[in-house]
Amino acid sequence: MATDFDDSAAELRYALFRLTRRLRSARAVDAMSDAQLATLGALRAHGRRTLSSLAEHEHVTAPTMSATVNGLAELGLVVRVPDEDDRRRVYVELTDQGESVVVETIRKRNQLMADLIDAQRFDDDELAVLHSASSLLRRMADA
Repeated sequence: MATDFDDSAAELRYALFRLTRRLRSARAVDAMSDAQLATLGALRAHGRRTLSSLAEHEHVTAPTMSATVNGLAELGLVVRVPDEDDRRRVYVELTDQGESVVVETIRKRNQLMADLIDAQRFDDDELAVLHSASSLLRRMADA
């Protein structure tokens, strides 16, 4: 029984890996790294954050996040905003241009996913399975 589970886990991992690679190729700015896009996405989803909070959220070190934020700031996609109460604390905030990059990347990736689903000509039962699977995968991703 464990072998069946291991085989299923391996198949799922491989399928998700390949699908994720295809989806990551769809982006608003081709030269932008996955780490930069993830940081923009986190800022869009959660609002302005400190550098350490962003690093923790993205599971990277503070120096790595600092380099990522520096690159995004140079592109005009984020700004650093000093805390009004504690000038030692600085927040990173998405700019309107950064918001546009995230929105366009999401649009492109959603369209690619829709095209991939449409190309398979899934029947209603298969579409229901995909819908259920997406809910289960989200639970795993959020754990």
